[in-house]
This record gives sequence, C-alpha cells and structure tokens, in this order.
Amino acid sequence: MRGGAITSDQMYRIEENGHTAIGMKRFLMMENAGHGISDFVAAKFKSLKGKKVVAVCGTGNNGGDGLVAVRHLAGYGAKTSVILLGSPSDVKSEEARLNWGIVEKMDSIEIIFGKEVSDAVRRKILSADVILDGIFGTGIKRDISDPHASAIDAINRSKAYVLAIDVPSGLDPNTGSIHDRAVRADATITFHRMKKGLATKAARKFTGPVHVERIGIPPEAERGVL
Repeated sequence: MRGGAITSDQMYRIEENGHTAIGMKRFLMMENAGHGISDFVAAKFKSLKGKKVVAVCGTGNNGGDGLVAVRHLAGYGAKTSVILLGSPSDVKSEEARLNWGIVEKMDSIEIIFGKEVSDAVRRKILSADVILDGIFGTGIKRDISDPHASAIDAINRSKAYVLAIDVPSGLDPNTGSIHDRAVRADATITFHRMKKGLATKAARKFTGPVHVERIGIPPEAERGVL
C-alpha cells in the first residue's frame, strides 16, 4: 500500500469500494476499528480492572466504532458506560444499529441516552478514567449544537485520558481547522490511513499523538481513488 494522507471523501470512496466491489463489509470494518481501539486502550494501561471507561457516542458510524470498543473493553473488567447523544431510533447505519443491539443486551455496560446532557451525564463524564470520543467522525461540516457541544465541553473539563476515534470531534479532517469547538484528546486513533487534517500543525494540540490502525480494507479498494 502506498503511503500518504487522504481526505474524508477519499476514505468514504475506499470504504465503499471495499464494501461493494470486494465484499469487505462495513460491519467488518467497524468491528476491526472497535477492536483496534480496545487494543490501544488496553496497551496504554497495565490493568483496566475497575477503571471507569465512558464512550461518548454520536448516532453515526463513529459512535458505532465506540460501541464495539466498549464491548471489548468490558471483557477487561473495566466499569464501562455508553452515553448515546440521541435516541436509539436515531442511530443511522445498519452496522451501528447492530452494535447498539448487542450493547443493549450487556449487563456489564451501563447505557445512558438522550438529546440533552444532564447534570448526571456531566458527572459521569467528569468522573471517568478513560473517555472514548465517538461523537463525530470525518463527516463534520457544520458548527456544533447541543447535546454535542455540551458533551465536548464536559470532555474537555475532564481529567480522564481521552482517546479520539478517527478524529477529535469538531476538528475538520481535511484542513485541521476547528468548528467552533473540538475535543482536546490525549491521543487519536484513525483508520486505514492518516487523514490530511490530522497531519497539520494546527491540529496537534487537539489530536495528541496519532495512531493509524489498519482495519482490514484491502489495498485493491484504493484503485480508482488514489
């Protein structure tokens, strides 16, 4: 595979090629991404037993990656929670809905959802040891409103170790610019290839070190895109 950073549009087209032309389905990509996130967190901490891990998830595929990750992390003995910023009926993709259905059946994961960030949700975020930022992925193209804005503000007030999934929520993946606010992560795990915006000097104070995780997309999926 050739090197080089890509745009969010190129990533979407690569995923589409993998899904439709090759049969590397998005559900598999999401599973591999979430597993990679959990491996990254497990490698960071000597033990996760009893650690409070909170996945703050939007209703898109970025949130779906977070759902997979928290499922895996529950197996490490962490005290796991999911905060879904919206209603379960708002979860957009089939892949994310399937993973929401799995998490719903797990007693080992506390589930909170709603269209506002209550004081209880803020306390949950502020008391976390590890936060997975799965609010927005590479598709953000607008200023941020509630509940997402309040969730980002709470994450940034937390003393937890914050891992951004794909990109810190609120950061433009193509330019590295900020949509009025963004998560300040301790590290970022992005998938398949580096995104152009993550490689900019302006993005560094929001991304922390960036790790590129391979999620099984065949190099053939890049044909016609790069």
